[in-house]
Amino acid sequence: MSDHLDKTRNNRRDFDKDKLDGFIHEDPMLFFNQWYQDAHEKNAADPHAVVLSTVDKDGQPSSRIVYMRELLSEGFIIYTNYLSRKGSEILKNHKVAGLFYWDVLERQVRIEGEAVKIDSIISDDYFASRPRISQIGAWASEQSSEIDNRLSLEERVKHFEEKYPNEVPRPPHWGGYLIKPQYFEFWQGRLGRLHDRLCYQKEGDSWRQFRIAP
Repeated sequence: MSDHLDKTRNNRRDFDKDKLDGFIHEDPMLFFNQWYQDAHEKNAADPHAVVLSTVDKDGQPSSRIVYMRELLSEGFIIYTNYLSRKGSEILKNHKVAGLFYWDVLERQVRIEGEAVKIDSIISDDYFASRPRISQIGAWASEQSSEIDNRLSLEERVKHFEEKYPNEVPRPPHWGGYLIKPQYFEFWQGRLGRLHDRLCYQKEGDSWRQFRIAP
């Protein structure tokens, strides 16, 4: 254990690719879109991947990586099984947190807000665009539930492949959430761990912009 910790302590690098100066958007959604496009242009791995955190009834947080499927002026759309752990926790507590990290740019964006279900028509349209195997998987996987073994899952896949040989309808327990941010933190790595941290807090219909210490 001690040898491993010593290697971890010595595995350090500094951050020097950019800084948060100059023109900064007053609207954090426009600012996020700019950084998101930068991540695409720099070929960041999975730039739409976001760590989504929810909280259970006892206050225990849990996190997982999901994909942002659409970026709107109101927020971010993700899709999931509504009966999964995250879906069950969102049902009882709409407050969530998200984290985007783009190593190639030494940037991250923290988001806090609420998750609300989107219109079923939007979920229908997106589900219809998914590959067939993913559509079948949405029916076969009772997400977050305990299963006996892998074979039982594969048998459920086979069952729904036979049940839906052609068009696969969207399961009623599967659909999208709109994550509506109330808080943003834009983090840009800087030398000496003196990182830039620019924050936005929703106040009524406007955003208060401020910086916090690294």
